[in-house]
Amino acid sequence: MKIVAVIQARMTSTRLPGKVMLPVLGQPLLSRMIERARKSVMADEIVVATSDQKEDDPIERLCKETNVECFRGHLTDLLDRHYKAGLIYGADAVVKIPSDCPLIDPAIIDKVLKCFSDGNFDYVSNLHPATYPDGNDVEIMSIEALEKAWRNAQKNYEREHTTPYFWENPHLFELGNVVWETGLNYSTTMRWTIDYEEDYRFVKRVFEELYPVKPDFGLNDILDLLERKPEIKK
Repeated sequence: MKIVAVIQARMTSTRLPGKVMLPVLGQPLLSRMIERARKSVMADEIVVATSDQKEDDPIERLCKETNVECFRGHLTDLLDRHYKAGLIYGADAVVKIPSDCPLIDPAIIDKVLKCFSDGNFDYVSNLHPATYPDGNDVEIMSIEALEKAWRNAQKNYEREHTTPYFWENPHLFELGNVVWETGLNYSTTMRWTIDYEEDYRFVKRVFEELYPVKPDFGLNDILDLLERKPEIKK
């Protein structure tokens, strides 16, 4: 089974335009995101999916510089973008990862992918319900199930956010969910995504603290850091 992880990215974020190109330790944030996704041992290929709009040309150039595949498609129909990227790269299963989660733990990516691979699922995520700190979002779906959603989803938000058609129609799909094995739930109390300037400052500080001593830092390293230096918390 070929698993293709698709990182959706764009330059025209309304709340923090150009955030994927903001620098973190001398590299664009998207490069750091790609670097962490590449540490997944179960994903066979990483693809950045951006729009076909001129504003997103810098993302394609960055992909070439970092030697990662780039797919360009519809600006707002992310369901279409994920499905067509999956087809072009020969995916049996497509992983959806947002580009605003640069602290995502590769081990969590692999937990969700392993659950999908070991079971008989059409779709598995760690979001329904979510338990990990926000910013570790992983969703994986078979290409057949993705095609079913692509053919039948009609509502704008179903197209824009790719996966609502799955979890709003549980009678049509075999759905799975991965919860944090600790029993903890930090999904609403810890937010590690980048939507605003203060989010960027937080992520940048975490990288500056952890990356120089442990480039493959994970979830527990971040939690330990926040325990030792609570002033970093937003």
